[in-house]
Amino acid sequence: MNYLHQAFLPEVIITELVFQVYRSGILTQEHRKQLRNLFLYYNLSEEDTTAINRLFHAIRRGWLKMAD
Repeated sequence: MNYLHQAFLPEVIITELVFQVYRSGILTQEHRKQLRNLFLYYNLSEEDTTAINRLFHAIRRGWLKMAD
């Protein structure tokens, strides 16, 4: 289920994406595509970058999983 829509501001997209990943415990391939697009097409704030880095940290620690 994809609740993210490109019409939203990057801050809203990142907040919703982080919530979805932590709620499910899984970073899907679709989430990874959305993160890549955010990095490529938007100038992210420090808070947004920190939230994304926390996701990656949680994956490295094994607290979250990456789906294939």
